[in-house]
Amino acid sequence: MDTVNIHEAKTHLSRLINEAVDGKPFIIAKAGKPLVQVTRLELPAATQQRRLGFLAGHVQVPDDFDRMGADTIETLFGSGS
Repeated sequence: MDTVNIHEAKTHLSRLINEAVDGKPFIIAKAGKPLVQVTRLELPAATQQRRLGFLAGHVQVPDDFDRMGADTIETLFGSGS
């Protein structure tokens, strides 16, 4: 694994990151002392990523959801007419 100093890392950051993404991690050192290791992230496969609908079957929305609290809102703010 290559070690680069901070100045070299700043100067060539784009290239170094591209190399890390391609599977060649590197270490950034200051005054010869290793500080951090840069490696690519192992992201889950597209089929494993689920954001929308992750609570499907666990949450029940009442039929009157869009009217809940209507009386209170009417009392607080009036009918607007």
